[in-house]
Amino acid sequence: MESLISFLYSVVGHLLPLSFAEPEFMKRAILAVLFVAPAAAAVGVPLVQFRMAFFSDAIGHSAFTGVALGVLAGIHPLLTMVAFGLFVAWAITQVKGRTGLSPDTVIGVFFSTVVALGIAIISARKGLTRNLQGYLYGDLLAISGAEVIWMGALSASVAAYLFLAFNRILLLGVNEGFARSLGVKGRALETSFALVVALVVTTAIRAVGILLVTALLVVPAAAARNVARGAGSAFWIATAISLVSGLGGIAASYYLDTATGATIVLCAAAFFALTAIIRLALGETA
Repeated sequence: MESLISFLYSVVGHLLPLSFAEPEFMKRAILAVLFVAPAAAAVGVPLVQFRMAFFSDAIGHSAFTGVALGVLAGIHPLLTMVAFGLFVAWAITQVKGRTGLSPDTVIGVFFSTVVALGIAIISARKGLTRNLQGYLYGDLLAISGAEVIWMGALSASVAAYLFLAFNRILLLGVNEGFARSLGVKGRALETSFALVVALVVTTAIRAVGILLVTALLVVPAAAARNVARGAGSAFWIATAISLVSGLGGIAASYYLDTATGATIVLCAAAFFALTAIIRLALGETA
């Protein structure tokens, strides 16, 4: 693994021969953004397309409880955070598919429940609060080499999944009955997509924190939708915006001494404002 990390560092050094990218911890942060940001933006496109941004918010806040459970049980918080996020994503899809309630209602119930559970755990164990700070706000510059490898593997897995399932996911969202008539297994596909979103969200929390993780999925996708002609072009535009925002945010935070995750989100928000202006200038309405 060390040789792979060294190779990745050398690639970053050749691609970005700039002063801010020289320290090793900055190289790790840059690699983390190059892996996580595009994956988050890519899964964000279907979420925005079908008005499911609240789903990623629920998964992000479930991480709050997952970390608390890990600290309480003496297990590494990253493991319990990912595991609990996957469980909540699975549970939401199962309940939504077996009740007549709207998706927003089911997501709202789970969102409230997991946050309440996390607060209850923390209130019972006062010392847990200090363990949550890094997860609430993110700590991109403290990411380890092993985490970079995990993020790279996740990014590759998400790319492969979307290559195989992206069109079916969009079709299922547009017309579930028609999708089923073409042989699309709706329940299985919806569950798999929810689990992929949960993996991306819980991984991205290390970069931008629980409070901002939804923005990493939603803002680039929303900016892309302002100017894209279809879901396919929105996918590529959102990915490009996430990469530029990620690298630009890291550079800006280095020189301005601001929080890295927050600066990345602000860069993405600037792209959203720019694309909104372009859309208005072209005389289009939402």
